[in-house]
Amino acid sequence: MLESVITENDVQFVVLGKGEAKYEKYFMFLENKHPTQARALLVYDRDLSKRIYAAADIFVMPSKSEPCGLAQMIASRYGTVPVVRETGGLADSIHGYWEKEDGTLMGNGFTFANYSAAELYERTCAAVELLKDKKKARKFIKKIMSTDFSWAASAKQYVSMYDSLN
Repeated sequence: MLESVITENDVQFVVLGKGEAKYEKYFMFLENKHPTQARALLVYDRDLSKRIYAAADIFVMPSKSEPCGLAQMIASRYGTVPVVRETGGLADSIHGYWEKEDGTLMGNGFTFANYSAAELYERTCAAVELLKDKKKARKFIKKIMSTDFSWAASAKQYVSMYDSLN
C-alpha cells in the first residue's frame, strides 16, 4: 500500500522510530528502492520528531490498537493532517473528514474503520487529494490546528452526558 501511495501520488514518506524487525526491514527496503521518496530513520529522536511533524503534510497512524495516543494530537497542532484507524484514542480524538453541501468542512482528519491496507490507501490518497486544493487545504488545516483536545473539552462532554440522564 505504502509503495503505491508514494509512486502513484509522487509524494515523499518518512518514518521515525523503532519497532518490529519485519517493519523496520520493509521501511529500509522502501528507502533503498525509492531513495528520493522514502526515508527510514530507525531511531528514537524527540527533537527530530518535532521537525518532522512541522514539515509533514500528512501524519499516518494505522494502529491495530491504540489505547490513548498523543501523536495524532501533536500532528494536528502542527497542521499535519492525520490519517488514522478508528480505534481507541485515535477514534476518540480524530473524526473523519467530509464536506457539507454548503462547503463546510467537517471532521479533523481522515479515518478508516478496518485494519485494511485498501482502506488505509484510500483514505491516505483522499488526504493527498484534499491537499492539492490549496484553498480548501488551508481552511482544513486551520480547522485541525484549532481542535480542542484539552480536558476542559472532555469535561464539557461528560457534563452534557450526565445532564442528559436527568
